Amino acid sequence: MDEKLYSSPVFTLAENDSIHDALVLMKTNFVKRVVITKDKKPIGIVTERNINAFLEQDTTSRALDEIRLKEIMKTNVITIDGGQQDHLAQCATRMDTFKIGSIVVVDEKGEVIGITTQTDINRHYAKLYPGKYRVRDYMTDEVISCRESDSLGFALDIINNNKTSRLVVTDNKGNVKGIITTNDFLKHSEYFKKAIAKIRDYLLPKGTSEDKKVGEMIKYEVLIVEPDDDLATAADLMTKNNVSGVPVIVLKNNKLAGIVTKADIVRAFSQVLTHASLLEKYKTFR
Repeated sequence: MDEKLYSSPVFTLAENDSIHDALVLMKTNFVKRVVITKDKKPIGIVTERNINAFLEQDTTSRALDEIRLKEIMKTNVITIDGGQQDHLAQCATRMDTFKIGSIVVVDEKGEVIGITTQTDINRHYAKLYPGKYRVRDYMTDEVISCRESDSLGFALDIINNNKTSRLVVTDNKGNVKGIITTNDFLKHSEYFKKAIAKIRDYLLPKGTSEDKKVGEMIKYEVLIVEPDDDLATAADLMTKNNVSGVPVIVLKNNKLAGIVTKADIVRAFSQVLTHASLLEKYKTFR
């Protein structure tokens, strides 16, 4: 099987390792998820979003190195056997069905040998299906947003309350200025620069929640696509720039029309072969 279909080796931890261990592993290796294993077999998975949501709700005073991953990990790990010819299509279908961002690849013993992520699906979609769909066919019309003048605490609350990983940032006139993600909070965290006791402080150190504004964290270099752009172009743009979502703008009036994400590309990938099969079956239909 082509190893480029999945990433290997996989970053793993044990269920008794801590949130601190997971955060350090994610930050130092630029990954958004860690597979939890026992005897080399997957028993759980932890993502940035899992950690963020858990800490937002946790009311204890425990430090990050006191909270075990078994408390927060998702135990229903979706896997795929290595070596399948339709590996990418199978992974895309699983991701779209279960609304997850990765599929763990296992060998005949059930041991972890790799992981296929939304990024992998996006990269291959851009190469395999140029001209197949337009951005408007799969973009999300409803955009969750905040303003650049909003506090970081307010933005983080919106992210958690809507169970999303990103917000489109606008100015007071509704013009798109950038995107802020949970990964941005992690990358800018003071937690790794000095000892912070309170669990919430790994994202927002005390005193910055209301004082620091969203506009101070985002990069004012906005990647955009238009509704009629090739969906493969959007997939390639996200892959090459290592972003998980791009605003969709109607340039003639600078209107925000929606957002297209890696998850949308995965959905398209999962449907493209089905669509082709139906078109072939009913090619005489008028």
